[in-house]
Amino acid sequence: MAHAIWKGTISFGLVSIPVSLFAAEQPKEIAFHLLDERDNAAIHNRRVNSSTGEEVPWEHVVKGFQLEDGRYVVMSDDDFRAADVEATQTIDVLAAVCAEEIPPELFSAPYHLQPEKAGRKAYVLLREALRSTKRVALAKVVVRTRQHLAALVPEGDLILLEMLRYPYELRDTAELELPGTDLKAAGVTDAETALASQLVATISKPFDPDAKEYRDTYRDALLALIERKSEGAKVSVPVAEAPPAGEVVDIVSLLKRSLDEAKRAHG
Repeated sequence: MAHAIWKGTISFGLVSIPVSLFAAEQPKEIAFHLLDERDNAAIHNRRVNSSTGEEVPWEHVVKGFQLEDGRYVVMSDDDFRAADVEATQTIDVLAAVCAEEIPPELFSAPYHLQPEKAGRKAYVLLREALRSTKRVALAKVVVRTRQHLAALVPEGDLILLEMLRYPYELRDTAELELPGTDLKAAGVTDAETALASQLVATISKPFDPDAKEYRDTYRDALLALIERKSEGAKVSVPVAEAPPAGEVVDIVSLLKRSLDEAKRAHG
C-alpha cells in the first residue's frame, strides 16, 4: 500500500478539495555498496556525534539552523507548521495557464494526488475543467519544509502534481558558448536544413513510453555483466573508435545516409 507523504487540501477559488499526495516516481536504480577492496567488507555510513564520536540513534536526530554566532536553533515538525499553518496544509491554486507556456526545464518531479472521500466530486470538477479548457493550474505548496511552485495537470482519471523549479534555480545559459540563430553564421545551408527536416519527419511517430526502443538497455546490460562476473567470467572493456582528429565531416552525406536508413527502418 502506497504511503501518503502529505495530506491537505487543494484551494480552488472558494472550493476546498481534501487530498493526499503520493510519490509518482519509483526509482529502479541498481544498488551498489561501498566495500574495502582488501577484503570486500562493507563500509557503513554512520551518524556520529562530533563531540563524543559516538553513533547517534535516529530517534535523537533533530533539525537545526545555524546562526552566525555558531549557535543552533532546533526546529521540530510543529515549528515548521507553525511558521505558516495554511501554507503547509494547502495546495493554493494561483492561475490556469497553457502547459506549453511553462518551459520544460522548470518541471522537476511528478506526484499523484488522490482525493479524500469528501472531495471526490470537487476533484472531478477541477480535473475536467482543466481538461476541457486545455489548461494546467499553477499552485504553491509546502512539502518537507520547503515551498514549491507546482502545476496541477489532468492525466486520465488522475490530477498529477508536477513540482516546478523556480527560475532562479536554473543556471544562466549566458555562461555557455552556444551557436546563435543566424544559420549562415553557423555555416548551415538550406540543403542541410531541408535534409535534417526530412529526417525528423521520417522518424516522427506518436510517443509510447512502453515501446521497446525506450527500454533502459544499459541497466539490462549492467545486470547481465554482474551475473557473468558472479559466475567467475572475466570482463574486458572494448576500445571505442574515435574519429581521426581534424577530420572534416560531410554533414550532407551523413544526413542522406541517415535518411535512407530511417526510411528503411520505418518502411
